[in-house]
Amino acid sequence: MTELGVRLKEERENKGLSLDELQDITKIQKRYLVGIEEGNYTMMPGKFYVRAFIKQYAEAVGLDPDEIFDQYKNEIPTTYNEDLPEQLSRVQSRKNLSPGASKVLDLLPKLLIGIVILGVIVLVWYLIVKSADDDAKSPVNEGNNPVNIEETKKVEETEPKDNANSDEPAQDEKEEAAEEPEKPEQELAVAEKNGIQTVYELKNAEAFELKVASTGASWVGISNGSGKSLFQGTLEKGKTESQTFDLTNESEATIIVGFAPDTEIYVNGEKLEFENPPADSTRQDITIRYTKSE
Repeated sequence: MTELGVRLKEERENKGLSLDELQDITKIQKRYLVGIEEGNYTMMPGKFYVRAFIKQYAEAVGLDPDEIFDQYKNEIPTTYNEDLPEQLSRVQSRKNLSPGASKVLDLLPKLLIGIVILGVIVLVWYLIVKSADDDAKSPVNEGNNPVNIEETKKVEETEPKDNANSDEPAQDEKEEAAEEPEKPEQELAVAEKNGIQTVYELKNAEAFELKVASTGASWVGISNGSGKSLFQGTLEKGKTESQTFDLTNESEATIIVGFAPDTEIYVNGEKLEFENPPADSTRQDITIRYTKSE
């Protein structure tokens, strides 16, 4: 057990909190809480989750996370080292390219531009030749065609009647359009805010479709108004990137976001803007209340 684990466990016990109670407060699984107290970080989903879970643990037992990170910085892993091998691998693969292959890559954009220009020239030439052929095939002497004056007069006499009849449907369409009321636009606005908890109200919507997606990696918990869990797990780009639910028959939904900077929430295709800036509050509890339009 590490010094940090001992410190956190003592504070939890001083508060009279069990691991199950702490799990309900932080929404962190019990096995991860045990891992933090024992200093076993290998069981965590990622290094940045170690820091996020420790921050939530410290806040729940009344400790200052910044002070904890500074005091026990030698025990807490950093997220920088996790990305370093991948960056070095990319640099190394770039260096391994032979000079010939590098020159080909440099010339590739120029070759593509040249092909596009050549294609445009061929297309213009084809259109010019086709237009010249069409002009050559068109009849020259149009004056030999007889003109039926009587038929022309009949057409002119019947045109006003046709125009009068055609105006009637147009008038009916205008009247129908005037009678149909405009549907109000969907409204998604903040109703309440308390620390990391924000309540939004969804109005003027015939449906309630919720989509939660991750642009990196983020732990997410989703439940309905009755407290039934719909999803609990990690959304990660390249793996399970998003979860979508039709909540039209529900009146409320709650989304627990573990890492807000990498999380996006959409309601009926409209992106929800976090009231608390993600950079300032990585953990956020979002509640959406749905009032179905009549």
